[in-house]
Amino acid sequence: MNELTGAEAFVRMLQGYGVRHIFGLCGDTSLPFYDALFRLDHGITHVLARDERSAGYMADGYARVTGRVGVCEGPSGGGATYLLPAVVEANESSIPILAVTSDVPVTSRGRFPLTQLDQTALYRPLTKWNKTLDRADEIPATIRTAFKMMTTGKPGAAHIGLPYDVQKQPVDADSLWCQAGHGSFPAWRTMPPAADIAAAAEAIVRAKCPVFLCGGGVVIADAMEALSRLALTLGAPVCTTVSGKGSLAEDHPLCAGVVGANGGVPATRAVVASADLVVFIGCRAGSTTTENWRVPGRGVTIVHIDSDPAAIGANYDTAHALVGDARLTLEALADAVTDLLPRRRSDIADGRALVATARASKRHDFEAHAFSDERPIRPERIIRELNAVLPRDAVVVADPGTPCPYVSCYYEFLEPGRHFITNRAHGALGYAMSAAVGAAYGRPGTKCVAIMGDGSFGFTAGEMETIVRNRVPVMMIVLANSSFGWIKASQRAGYDKRYFGVDFDRTDHARVAEVYGVKAFSVEDPAELNTTLRKAVEHDGPVLVDIASQPLEQAAAPVSQWQG
Repeated sequence: MNELTGAEAFVRMLQGYGVRHIFGLCGDTSLPFYDALFRLDHGITHVLARDERSAGYMADGYARVTGRVGVCEGPSGGGATYLLPAVVEANESSIPILAVTSDVPVTSRGRFPLTQLDQTALYRPLTKWNKTLDRADEIPATIRTAFKMMTTGKPGAAHIGLPYDVQKQPVDADSLWCQAGHGSFPAWRTMPPAADIAAAAEAIVRAKCPVFLCGGGVVIADAMEALSRLALTLGAPVCTTVSGKGSLAEDHPLCAGVVGANGGVPATRAVVASADLVVFIGCRAGSTTTENWRVPGRGVTIVHIDSDPAAIGANYDTAHALVGDARLTLEALADAVTDLLPRRRSDIADGRALVATARASKRHDFEAHAFSDERPIRPERIIRELNAVLPRDAVVVADPGTPCPYVSCYYEFLEPGRHFITNRAHGALGYAMSAAVGAAYGRPGTKCVAIMGDGSFGFTAGEMETIVRNRVPVMMIVLANSSFGWIKASQRAGYDKRYFGVDFDRTDHARVAEVYGVKAFSVEDPAELNTTLRKAVEHDGPVLVDIASQPLEQAAAPVSQWQG
């Protein structure tokens, strides 16, 4: 019998699924796995991170821009716990990352070995699927199941616990095979029955003012072209969630932009409010998107397309539930709608005019601040200059605090698809820098930009060593306002300006970056912003721009709970 060790078999199975990058951190219980990575010829690049959270976020960013499973790893004990924030974020965002954690030997269980914990129980509520191995001969089937679960149906995260002694046990090499198609997502796409498509198409054609509201599922399913075809056929407006940004290019004549409590504005809210039928696509219709289920209202006809039946009907009485892949469903729906167009009512709303009005209103409000010479620099001014200097195909990763509402509302991505990344599921700080590293590995040659507040920078600054060591040419922008701005703005709006536990001292982020070997700039004068950002874009290595920016509690951020 041709045998491999468990660690060798694990590496070969990852290789078989097309894994080319693993992001992780070393530990005692991982030694056989690391040794197998060192000895075998497999074509996989291991990226050593400085924190398991960062490794997980790198895998997340990598998966989002490649459409392939992202892989992260860490050791038992603390390493297994540090991976959790990234795993739950990816899982709730329908992004397949595989978290591999080494573990204490099976023979040591229950004997109080150092770093023992119940990894299966730990990861169960945070993953779509997870398992801790007991024997090496389980490795091939376990990895096959993990990749199938991650990439089919609603994509999500998986976890495999790999005990130290299992890594050394023998595995029959003949048991190693990989199911074709499960290295990327979505795999094994499904679509609703033809009768359901026909009924939904009939309802859409009968509507006076149909509006599409797209979540991240449109980009995940690569359904942008199908969406554009259907929207143009109907002349219907398209709005997106923050995660759905990229469903259409920002200059598409039917793209109204982001709606909801984070990044939405009254003008885009009005587009959804005008609808007598809303089509949710790859969108959970959650509290942020619908401003606590106020828009759309309860009397509106709902069509909901999603690969996850649990998302449909959870928040709205749904007239037409279409359970299936967004791209296949939209393609079929476009065909059906086209056939029914001769029967369309004569008093339909002018969707292009609705979108044009909304965009003009949003542009007016934006430009009222985007040309400001105030100090500290207004976030709108920063977004205006980024719109001017970044390439069309740039990938922008925004942390969920200060950057998120401004980038989602005002940055104009002129190419459809995955060009914007933010961690909207759980909103942990410290995401953007590491996710941008993963994106840079996944889309080499593309300008990958991480925009973060100074609170987020404090979570993740150590990864600049990873960036420099691996020569990752990411561009980092720190909006420095010396506070946890989102919470401070909420204390201003809802707690009568009783600011508590939100302020910290100013850090010279450029100087910190330079110590790590990163090219860095500082900007306090708005007049210098464009020139400085252009220099940063043109730099061929890692670069950081530290911008003294307006505190969020003083700003006019597009966040509905802060508006009067």
